[in-house]
Amino acid sequence: MIRRRSQDALLWLALAVPAASADAIGLNEPRTAWQQCAGLAALAVAAAVWRRRPALAFLLAAAPGEAAAPSLFTASYGMALAAFAFLLGKQGPRLRPALLAFAAVAAAGTVKIAVRDVDPVVEWLVLTATLLFGAVFPWLGGRYWRQSRALTAAALARADQLEREQRIVADRARLRERARIAQDMHDSLGHELSLIAVRAGALQLAADLPEHHRAAAGDLRAAAADATDRLRAVIGVLRDEGDEPAPLAPPGETVAQLVARAAESGLDVRYTATGTGAPEPTERLAHRVVQEALTNAAKYAPGAPVTVATAHDGTRTTITVTNGPAPGTAAPPGGGSGLADLRTRLTSLGGTLEAGPHGSGPHGSGPHGSGPRGTGPDSGGFRVRASIPADVTAPAAPVDTAAARPADPPPPPSGHLAHARRRTVLAFGAAAATGAVLVAGAFGWYAYTEAHSVLEPADFAALRVGTPQAEAAAVLPERSVADPPADRAPTPPPAGATCRYYRSSGRLFTSSTHYRICFENGKLVDKTVIPKAGTDRDGRAGRHDQEEAGQR
Repeated sequence: MIRRRSQDALLWLALAVPAASADAIGLNEPRTAWQQCAGLAALAVAAAVWRRRPALAFLLAAAPGEAAAPSLFTASYGMALAAFAFLLGKQGPRLRPALLAFAAVAAAGTVKIAVRDVDPVVEWLVLTATLLFGAVFPWLGGRYWRQSRALTAAALARADQLEREQRIVADRARLRERARIAQDMHDSLGHELSLIAVRAGALQLAADLPEHHRAAAGDLRAAAADATDRLRAVIGVLRDEGDEPAPLAPPGETVAQLVARAAESGLDVRYTATGTGAPEPTERLAHRVVQEALTNAAKYAPGAPVTVATAHDGTRTTITVTNGPAPGTAAPPGGGSGLADLRTRLTSLGGTLEAGPHGSGPHGSGPHGSGPRGTGPDSGGFRVRASIPADVTAPAAPVDTAAARPADPPPPPSGHLAHARRRTVLAFGAAAATGAVLVAGAFGWYAYTEAHSVLEPADFAALRVGTPQAEAAAVLPERSVADPPADRAPTPPPAGATCRYYRSSGRLFTSSTHYRICFENGKLVDKTVIPKAGTDRDGRAGRHDQEEAGQR
């Protein structure tokens, strides 16, 4: 608060210096002390309230200038008018208060011009030009300043938001990848545990095994099956051991090696392959499908014969894994999701996966029994058939690209800033064009009035006191001077007479001699020469001009 008050005080001091010194150096008509104090007091109040009431501050700054000059053009308060107009645009977000303030200043100046005995057109044009260049332009500059700062702040906030969203998306993608790795670990370890269960089952059926060892092998087989079930629940969450990338490569063995290793573990499995040359990503997916099918066959149909067949035709790889019915008691259906995950993955890559019951037989060619749709001693087998395209680029699990990819960012803030700049440039251009029209109109009207209010010196000399007004009107110009220098006249006009003033030369922007012609009761009663500025007012100049006019 103290800092703001100090800034307001400095603002008032900066605007008060020209307001107080303009009269002293002769830039304005002299004013009384109370007028100067009133103007400084208005500026002080404006400096105190501009933050809360910028429109009121602008009106307070315009009031002293409008009181001193109806056209609002003063050296004392011109700087204050522009400064508070700029602050009005910078502090006031709404457009209506500023327009109302400008309209109020224009209306007050128009009323004051109307009650004065001067040419209203020139004064009004000067008022409009001053209001335009001294108030509207600075106000537009303030609005552009405020909009630019607001857009910059919005751009920084948007950048922070996008950065946070990118971090969230990266975290979600990392979590999905961990879940995928966990699923792969579950499937791979589940397969190994199933093979352990198969080995334990074979050991349990050995004829030369003692009974207590047979019981231990059975317990081992049951423990391996239970471990497979618990693995899915336990490995659901990966621990974060840092930012090191997780290994994503699948086992380096082929499908044939996988089947051979399963056969060595005691699984009754046969393998046939047709065609060669499958790409590495396709081979990896095929490995994954066979691994899942063998794991489920060993778990849900232990002891059943299994057939694995692969076929490569150059465009697609087809894998068919078929198991027969379980010869004994099958494991109860579980809640695994391996086949469902594989189906989702293959579908996203353009492949297919079908799984379902198949007819009985030691090595039937039906669907592979894998998954909770279990097989039993009296049921048929199960078949899994997968088709993988040859153009698979990666064997990774499908990723929800819509969720992983950050939303398309909105148009950059620089576009909004450029739009605001274009609007500001157009506003400045419109205001400048309006000002140019007003200035051109004021100059044209000034030139017209000056050129049509010239009384030639010879015509002035030909006029005689007592000449009828109708006869004198024949040589007088059609217009008279609207703002004559009556204070420079050597003598006051006759009482009761109607006087008109004319210029002696049509030169613009220079001081010239004026003529005063007065009529009373239809007759010319006075003709006086008013000397130009800088001539002594003792009458000698006027007589000299009269003599010069008479000689002409």
